Amino acid sequence: MVGNRLAEYWLLHLGEPQALGHWVEIISGEHLGNIYRALLSATGDLARLALTTLFMLITLFFVKDGSRIAAQLDVVGERILPTRWQRFSRVVPATVSATVTGMGLIALGEGVVLGVAYWIAGVPSPVLLGVATGFMALIPGGAPLSFTLVSLYLVGSGDIVAGLGLFAWGSIELFIVDKTLRPRLVGGPVKLPFLPTFFGLVGGVQTMGLVGLFVGPVLMALLVAIWREWLLGIEEPATVGTETAPADATTDAVARPSPPRGRTRRSTERGSGRHRSTSTRNP
Repeated sequence: MVGNRLAEYWLLHLGEPQALGHWVEIISGEHLGNIYRALLSATGDLARLALTTLFMLITLFFVKDGSRIAAQLDVVGERILPTRWQRFSRVVPATVSATVTGMGLIALGEGVVLGVAYWIAGVPSPVLLGVATGFMALIPGGAPLSFTLVSLYLVGSGDIVAGLGLFAWGSIELFIVDKTLRPRLVGGPVKLPFLPTFFGLVGGVQTMGLVGLFVGPVLMALLVAIWREWLLGIEEPATVGTETAPADATTDAVARPSPPRGRTRRSTERGSGRHRSTSTRNP
C-alpha cells in the first residue's frame, strides 16, 4: 500500500550518497559536526584521565614500601657516587618538597591577600580576580601584572584613590613576599635564585602545561643543587691542598728524624780518625 510511495521518496531524497548527512545538517543545524567532535574530544580526555588515574593507583598500591626502596636507592647511589650521594639524597627530597610547597603557599597567600584588597577597593567580582591573581602568582611577574591591571581599571573608572591605594598595597605586599618569604620557602636548602626560577616556570609551562609550573622549578632546583655540590667538591680538595702544603713542608723540615746517638758517635770517631791519619800522612 505504501511501498511505491516510500520508494519514490527514498530515490528522491535519500538515494544519493551523503544525502542523510545533508538532511541531518538541515534539521539540526550546521554546528552538529562541531558539537560531535567536541563530545568525542571530551570523552577521549576523560577516558585518558581515568586510565592515568588507574595506573597511578595501581603503582601506588605496589610501591607502598618507601623505606625499602629508599634503602636500595642508597646502596646503588653510594656505589655510583660514593663521596656525594649522602648530600644528594638529603638535598633532593627537601628541595622538591620546599619548592612545591613554597610556590603553592605563596600563590595561595597572594591570591587571598590581593582578593581581600580587591574587595576593599570595590572591584567587581573580587573572588574571581583573587583566584586569577593566585594562579598568576605562580609565574614571576604575574601578581604585579594582575593588581596593576585592576588598579588601572579603577583609575579608568574614575576611582583614582582606590586605584592608587590598591597599587601601593600590592607593591608593598609583593616586596615583603619577595624579600622575606620567597627566599625561605622556594628552593629549600638550595635557595633558588630568581633567574633559574623564571626559566623553570616558563620552560615548564611551555613543555608540560599546568604541571610544568611545579615540575620546572623543581628540576631547576635539582640542577642548582647538583651544580653547587660539584663546585663544593672541587673547591674542598683545592682548599685543603693549599692549606696543608706549607705545613707539610715545614713539618718535614722540622720533624726530620735525627740518627741515633750511637751511630753519630761512631761516624764522628771514624771521621776524626780518618782526619788524623790523613794529617799525619800529609804534613
